[in-house]
Amino acid sequence: MIMVLAMFLAACGGNNNQNESNSGSNSGSGGSEQTNSGQAGSGSSEPPAKVAIVFATGGLGDRSFNDTAYAGIERAKNELGIVYDYVEPQAISEFETFHRDFASTGEYDLIVGISFDQLDAITTVSAEFPDQKFLLIDQAFEGDVDNVASAIFKSNESSFLAGALAALKSETKKLGFLGGMDIPLINEFLSGYIAGAKYVDPSVEVIYKYTNEWANPNLGKEMALSMYESGADVVYAAAGGSGNGVFMAAKEKGKWSIGGDMTPAQEPDNMIVGTLKRLDNTIYNNIQDVINGTWKPGLQALGLADEGVDYSIDGGQIEIPQDIINVVEDLKAKVISGEITVPATLDEVDAFLASK
Repeated sequence: MIMVLAMFLAACGGNNNQNESNSGSNSGSGGSEQTNSGQAGSGSSEPPAKVAIVFATGGLGDRSFNDTAYAGIERAKNELGIVYDYVEPQAISEFETFHRDFASTGEYDLIVGISFDQLDAITTVSAEFPDQKFLLIDQAFEGDVDNVASAIFKSNESSFLAGALAALKSETKKLGFLGGMDIPLINEFLSGYIAGAKYVDPSVEVIYKYTNEWANPNLGKEMALSMYESGADVVYAAAGGSGNGVFMAAKEKGKWSIGGDMTPAQEPDNMIVGTLKRLDNTIYNNIQDVINGTWKPGLQALGLADEGVDYSIDGGQIEIPQDIINVVEDLKAKVISGEITVPATLDEVDAFLASK
């Protein structure tokens, strides 16, 4: 399944609207993006559901979060027969307008918002349209309402495994991390990464930087180069589109990378491991529940035990020795069983390592 996803995401990167047709209408007077539609095949019967999706800023082709979400909605189209419309906002200020425009039509069985920074928009619009179902991805919704589900992913768990693998593979014993912003969501990745690396090798050093931008690969490259030049031989990209600069830098320096929400098949000559938030599964499962009449509001907290996150070495050209894989798989089993509880904040890392 992970390989299939990787192949699909690689295809996504080359053509943002592949197999899509423009509806020819704008999504609201305040929006700068055209509404796009994903239609079922010709001759199909009445679709079982119609879905709208508001992507994160950075848009399709990020080879990361948005493309993974796109894989989920496309899977629902192909396997469940749904139709969907989507928009690619250019700014956070557009989120509320897009959600309101979709909700005001009364046409959609589910409206999906991708990324934590759609919380305010969905909070406002869901209150205006209490009969409209919403799904917020990657942020817990605040409030007990009947029309909003939210999904969060235990990225600390997948990053713990990536950190362990990187520490065991590293030749310099110095690792880097490039985050999009200094916020709890990104620091959850970082916390797990540091914990995993130092769990298997306490001598490993982890350095980290933040781009404070999600769609600036040139800045990402510059910051990654500085980490490689300071001795890191692996850098973890968790910065959306800005993270693509890490892979550019890795190629230039002949170093290794880790991709957040990616698989090594997307950067086979430099990525040693990818961490996955399976929001494709989450979106698909929520759509299926809507169709089946079993959809429920509330929080979905998804980790390794729920198949909500994972790691992947599939499709890479860099050899990962079997003894390293065995260690990582053993750690994965211990996280799933509850024997290991991975820290989710930087403040928890030292105590976690001290208790090892």
